[in-house]
Amino acid sequence: MGWPIRMARADGVNFLNIGLMLVSCAVALFIPVELFLFAYAILGPAHYLTEISWLQKRQFFTKGKYDFWLLGVLASFSMPWTSGNLGAVCALLALGIALVLALTDKISARILGVIPFVALAFVLADASGFIIVLLALFVPTLIHVYLFTGFFMIYGALKERSRSGYLAVCVFLLCPLACWMIEPGKYAPGSHALSSYWNHFSVLNMTILGVGSPHTVPEAREALRQVFSSHTGLVVMRFIAFAYTYHYFNWFSKTSIIRWHEVGGKRLAAIGGLWLASVGLYFYDFAMAFKFLAYLSVIHVYLEFPLNHLSIIGTFREVRSLFGRPLDLRTPERPVARVHRRGN
Repeated sequence: MGWPIRMARADGVNFLNIGLMLVSCAVALFIPVELFLFAYAILGPAHYLTEISWLQKRQFFTKGKYDFWLLGVLASFSMPWTSGNLGAVCALLALGIALVLALTDKISARILGVIPFVALAFVLADASGFIIVLLALFVPTLIHVYLFTGFFMIYGALKERSRSGYLAVCVFLLCPLACWMIEPGKYAPGSHALSSYWNHFSVLNMTILGVGSPHTVPEAREALRQVFSSHTGLVVMRFIAFAYTYHYFNWFSKTSIIRWHEVGGKRLAAIGGLWLASVGLYFYDFAMAFKFLAYLSVIHVYLEFPLNHLSIIGTFREVRSLFGRPLDLRTPERPVARVHRRGN
């Protein structure tokens, strides 16, 4: 494929993503809770299933054929209903092990690379505070859907040297600012949406807002007010809704990467069947569906860690090549030869 065609296609995808960001942000400003629940229940399982399938075809970007099993086992012990310390330990181990698995296939190097993360995990087992919350709660949620998505976008823009890519990154960074600055009017989620979100997802909002778990009716009312009615609470809710919705849209817009036509009919049918079952489960039993989708979500987050590391490494490599002069290893020409050429 020629360079002009590649750039034209890249520009098309970037402008599509800018539109998807603006739509996600606009809807999040008006109905953030409903948007999040729709995105999580409908777009979420489709994203998890298709990305796991895509990663599997690329050996999960690790050096070993069966490396993904280790990340999958760690994800199994890092569900939302597990203790914070266990979730933090699993997240740290998975991040560290994923980096090692992505960079080397030598047993000795892998053992040496994993040892520091195992040592840190022992320290975290009895720790508390910000690091535990960061690893256990934010890595599988907002860090995954916003920070890692941002790195993918920046890496792609730098790699293509694409102005439209840089513009998309700027819009991506400005949308959270819009969630803070734009106040479209009074908002109150519907009772079903409110109870569904409060019972299963509100811990993320309360942690960001610094609201403790309520133990009395007055405390619960105040927590509800802060999460769903206060200005800061609505800003947080809008940002969460935008980040999740665009994260899913961003994945489905990458048709040249996913290559739907190469997936295969049987695999697509299996993915479609599992997606329909996941959506149907919400109508049958929301709590059961939440647990299943939470498990699938964490699995896909952990399996993506090697690719996250490679995109971050690639971003810094592209930045270095953009602003730094690459080392020229060619043998310098002799002064006499240069004079001779000038004479010709």
